[in-house]
Order: sequence, then structure tokens, then C-alpha cells
Amino acid sequence: MAVKPVMLEKPQTDTAHALSRVLADTYFLYLKTHNFHWNVEGANFHSLHLMFEEQYQALWNTLDELAERIRALGQYAPGTYAKLRALAIVTETEGIPKSDAMLRELVADHETLVRTVQTALGTAHAAGDEGTAGLLADRLAYHQKQIWMMRSTLGA
Repeated sequence: MAVKPVMLEKPQTDTAHALSRVLADTYFLYLKTHNFHWNVEGANFHSLHLMFEEQYQALWNTLDELAERIRALGQYAPGTYAKLRALAIVTETEGIPKSDAMLRELVADHETLVRTVQTALGTAHAAGDEGTAGLLADRLAYHQKQIWMMRSTLGA
């Protein structure tokens, strides 16, 4: 006998909306990190260039995972710049900061994402959505680790 897939009985709009905010902040952090990867200069060029590359690749891969989870919850993922910009707290950077300023800015943006993820995690738990909660717990640990690594690089 074939096993029927378990489908959500109703769309999880609150959880999907919270995930959309995580997706938007992740997207803008990805753009900023990739920009900094391309444009970093200074004594720590090589190590920062590699660190930023690892970060933007991880963020890029996460975008698809977040969008697919939103779709699994029965909602459409925000897929335009305008929709993502409207949901995001993370902002773009004008100009090219010095390498230490890049690190401080990325630390602040990862801290923003920690708060966004924590809010979404609370929403997922309230909805009893352990699949989304697991995804978000992994994101939380990732951002906390990046904060630690960048603060250590700054000597702060």
C-alpha cells in the first residue's frame, strides 16, 4: 500500500511571513558580503577575502533553502528586489568602507539577522512547526558563529 504524503491542512501564513523576513535580511546580507569580498583591501586582505567568500557562499545557499521552506508552507516566496527590500532590515552600504569598518558592519548585520531569526523561531514554535524551527535553529547558530569569528578578527 502506498503511503500518502502528509500535507499541511492550511497554509502557515504567519510562519511563512516570518521566514520571508529572514529571507530578505539574508539576501541583503549576501549582497553586502559579496560586495565586501570584491572590494576589501588592506593588511588583512587575503584572510578577509576568503572569510567573506565563505560567508557569501553560505548565505547564497541558504536563500534557496529558505524560499523552498516558504513554498512548503503553502505561500509564495518574495522573489523581487522590491518585495525583499520592503521586508528587510539589513541595509545596503554606500561606498567602500575600510576593512575594519566592513567587519563591524557585517557583525551588526549578523546581529540583526540573529534578532530576525529569533522572532521567526518564536513564530514557528507557536505554530508547532518543528521543521521550520529546526531550519531556523541552524541559521541562528550560523550567524552567532560568524559574529564570534569576526569579533575575534577585530580583536574585540
